[in-house]
Amino acid sequence: MADSMKLSDTLTTINPATGEEIERYPFMSDDEVETAIQGCHDAFLKWRHESPEKRADTIRKVGKALRDNKDELADLMTREMGKLVKQGKQEVDLCAGICDWTADNGPEELKAEQRELPNGGRGLVTYAPIGVIYGIQPWNFPTYQVIRYTIANLMAGNGVLLKHAESVTGSGLMIEKIMKEAGLPENLFTVLRINHDQSDSVIAHKNVRGVTLTGSAAAGQIIAKKAGENLKKTVLELGSNDAFIVLDDADIDKAVSQCVMGRVYNNGETCVAAKRFIVVDAIYDKFRDAFVDAMKAIKHGDPTGDDADIGPMAREDLRDDLHEQVEQSVKKGAKVLCGGEKPDQKGWWYPATVLDEVKPGQPAYDDELFGPVASLIRAKDADDAMRIANDSRFGLGGGLFSEDTAKAIELADKYFDTGMVFINGFGLAQPNMPFGGVKDSGYGREHGGFGMKEFVNIKAINIMSE
Repeated sequence: MADSMKLSDTLTTINPATGEEIERYPFMSDDEVETAIQGCHDAFLKWRHESPEKRADTIRKVGKALRDNKDELADLMTREMGKLVKQGKQEVDLCAGICDWTADNGPEELKAEQRELPNGGRGLVTYAPIGVIYGIQPWNFPTYQVIRYTIANLMAGNGVLLKHAESVTGSGLMIEKIMKEAGLPENLFTVLRINHDQSDSVIAHKNVRGVTLTGSAAAGQIIAKKAGENLKKTVLELGSNDAFIVLDDADIDKAVSQCVMGRVYNNGETCVAAKRFIVVDAIYDKFRDAFVDAMKAIKHGDPTGDDADIGPMAREDLRDDLHEQVEQSVKKGAKVLCGGEKPDQKGWWYPATVLDEVKPGQPAYDDELFGPVASLIRAKDADDAMRIANDSRFGLGGGLFSEDTAKAIELADKYFDTGMVFINGFGLAQPNMPFGGVKDSGYGREHGGFGMKEFVNIKAINIMSE
């Protein structure tokens, strides 16, 4: 650790389980940032002319390098943000799977399309890379958030810049090292150690052609405005307050098990996670009692071991903000059924917590609770449950539990106002399915081939005669 560096001059990582400093990383100078952007642009100018098959070969090697470094990367993520190390390994496996899927399917997804022109001749629709794409990413999935946008854009032929969250700076730099180890051309993927003012300059830079952010709705408004002022396209994956609906014909044991996992996975710090649990009146009491018993059994502890169900929250301010949301909800009528108190111990811990009697006007109903706190809401029937689910400014994901799968699919398709819906289970992301939201949860899609086409020039080539 460089003790001589001032905190104000550095990005600092801290172990949330102990509150102890891990490392300090110096900010880049403005000249270093300019050099990094130019280097990425120069690398792009060559990479864009590589065939999709050649790009796919390199991306497949990135997947292998991720697997080869899985244990070290998972351990680092645990030290920097507190996720269970076993879940960190699952995260790396998912990222390697994204590389594999993209390598297998990317060349076909990006293939030029032939079209007949109405008045004779033929057309070609091509997907041409546009340049350097700048990603601003959060701390909760330090590897996945990066891989999600990076691999799609590398496959498309773009260059990639990353501004990672300060608390996971080491993880970002390790991903950069893994990319190089896999044979990605020098500077094509570059981590920027920068502050907010420098970030604004990156967005405005002439060689940066697109901006993608994963973060809060407030951050999305700021970045979209700054990018829009510079006529740069954005993709935004923002917060959410996902509703999981339990209907009267649900398998309650399955619903309880999956809802608990959906609330506490990754220490409850997941955008697309179960947060509001809307249960119809006919089975509400039965579900509530079983759910509370299961949440009471959730143990927090050493995230590097095998016994804990949840680790610490990633930062002290995040833990304190969550607790304030719980307290404000209680002041406005919510009832704590378990948890709800900050443990008196070193580190930034918070217990699995269940709130009942959750109503509009409470943070537990209106806002995103980014931690292991569940909001229980009683609905009269299926129609009322869907109304409550959609009574949110967010729309990232959601869930439905019913033994009538056809009915659940109809509700998901026609009525659920979200980008993703899970039926009879909880999930995070699938490489072959689109990922993204609506309303204050953002816009644009990643995965499933969609992310490869967010930052490309969809070009019309009209051959009028030959």
